[in-house]
Amino acid sequence: MNDLSLRIDDAEAVVTAAGIDIARYAFDGDGPAAEGPKPYLHPLRTLDGAPLTAYRPWDHRWHKGLQLTWTHVSGQNFWGGPTFRRESGYVQLDNVGRMRHDAFADVVDAGPAVSFAEQLTWITQAGEHWIAETRTHRFHGVDPERGLWILDFATTLRNIAAHDLELGSPTTQGRPNAGYTGYVIRMPRAWTGGRVLAGGLPDDAGADAVMGVEAPWVAFSGEHDEVDGGGTVIAYAGTSTGTPAIRWFVRSEPTPILAPSPSFSEHIVLAPGAELSLTHRHVFGGRIWTPDETRMLAGELAP
Repeated sequence: MNDLSLRIDDAEAVVTAAGIDIARYAFDGDGPAAEGPKPYLHPLRTLDGAPLTAYRPWDHRWHKGLQLTWTHVSGQNFWGGPTFRRESGYVQLDNVGRMRHDAFADVVDAGPAVSFAEQLTWITQAGEHWIAETRTHRFHGVDPERGLWILDFATTLRNIAAHDLELGSPTTQGRPNAGYTGYVIRMPRAWTGGRVLAGGLPDDAGADAVMGVEAPWVAFSGEHDEVDGGGTVIAYAGTSTGTPAIRWFVRSEPTPILAPSPSFSEHIVLAPGAELSLTHRHVFGGRIWTPDETRMLAGELAP
């Protein structure tokens, strides 16, 4: 059986496949204010239980699995940690907001696909409500023979502030190749130095060549600690209703991290009442696929 089950309690939603909890979605918003409390997916696991995400690594405590972030929103920081300023570099400011979970809807808790919609509010550190968000997660595509499963993510952000909101990144603020924002996954430290492949680039291009480019997908593969073997994550650029093209933020060293960034080097400006919608897909595999296998699967499983 390839069916999934979903259970939701007061603080988390857990997705299970064949007795393995493959995804945990923590939505209670707990944690230090400086880490930008928000919902996140951790741990994510392969179908045989190997870890695919990291949580609060020592180098960046606000990196928590797979989560929607935004590093620059009209001077506010909705990811966590320090904020990049053109004149002073990274500084810790009293500007770290939070994303509050408000309610779930449209829950499908069993079958070949499980899913939920969620309402959230983005609140500045000063307590101002700036963004109303509707997001959905859909878990599906369980394939034990090939050892993979699929997550589809969609979100719509609506400006509920009384002024324009400027959405950007450290790169829009002056730091080159630091366009991290959007749907960001931090992978286990064991994956540091892992292989990065991208659609449209040669196999040996490497992470540095992928940074900041447009590509339909990027795949990151790494070896596990503690358990034998490795895994692969394929992330698709997806879609954005914003004007800038989605560009990739990816590092293999010193930290394994990957994000399709909707405002890598250009701002998105939302007028009051305006909306921004994003869609993304991730494929999680239970071994290090060869480059040819990776490219075949990336084409076959594209949304």
